[in-house]
Amino acid sequence: METTTTAVEFPANVEAQKLARKKAEKIALENNKLHKRLCRLVGQAIGDFNMIEDGDKVMVCLSGGKDSYALLDILMTLRERAPIHFDIVAVNLDQKQPNFPPEILPAYLTELGVAFHIENQDTYSIVKRLIPEGKTTCSLCSRLRRGILYRVADELGANKIALGHHRDDILETFFLNMFFGGKLKGMPAKLQSDDGKHIVIRPMAYVKEEDTQRYAEVKGFPIIPCDLCGSQENLQRKQIKGLMREWDKKFPGRVESIFSALSNVAPSHLMDPKLFGFKDLKADGLANPMGDIAFDEEPCSTPTTFGTIPLQAL
Repeated sequence: METTTTAVEFPANVEAQKLARKKAEKIALENNKLHKRLCRLVGQAIGDFNMIEDGDKVMVCLSGGKDSYALLDILMTLRERAPIHFDIVAVNLDQKQPNFPPEILPAYLTELGVAFHIENQDTYSIVKRLIPEGKTTCSLCSRLRRGILYRVADELGANKIALGHHRDDILETFFLNMFFGGKLKGMPAKLQSDDGKHIVIRPMAYVKEEDTQRYAEVKGFPIIPCDLCGSQENLQRKQIKGLMREWDKKFPGRVESIFSALSNVAPSHLMDPKLFGFKDLKADGLANPMGDIAFDEEPCSTPTTFGTIPLQAL
């Protein structure tokens, strides 16, 4: 007589499976929350700056990095939900860098079902020929890319050019200009192109880099490293990135406060005569809420244990 045996699951195995299911459900929930947050922040930036309008053709510049992949993915999601119609075309500039895998992006974009164009231009050789070894290549590389992308936008009939810069990029640019260029200048969410023919938009202006990093891992984007700027370890931008990371760790909320300040500017309290008419400023006897408050308590001062010091004691 044949006997049959029935597999018995031990309590430890059952408990392990339950824990694994709970962990998987938690991860799925967090990933869904991340996607919703990115859609909300990108949608908010688009609305705040009126970046995309009905009938627009948006050229999404796809570098192969995590940020531009995330931008394309979120814009495609929002396009399905938007009350207006706009077209998307993904464009990659193949700069002929060594070891660049030319087959990855066409395969990915074909599978995604989005219109795309690959522009082949050997800017890598130009940059390597003109920039001495060890010097920063970003400036020349950026200028060459910009001119090519403007031309491609014309050829494709795109009136909006979308870039994947996020909140951290914007802040880093602000500090770079201030520390090394002597300018209070950032990276706006929307501006007119150098040639005056296009509008350049940064829909991820409100998104943190850590969110694009995690989103890229969740989605499994086929990341392509850059052998030009990405290979330079001594960049000033990396110094600024490290400084911001340290602030975020030691002083939570500081980075958010600085970013908010970019949208809350008081030209009369700076020192640029091109932005405010200091030369023509005269006392007119009218109360002005934006007037001088030099004698008031500083808004960011730390209260002392001695309370407020009377003006007469100073």
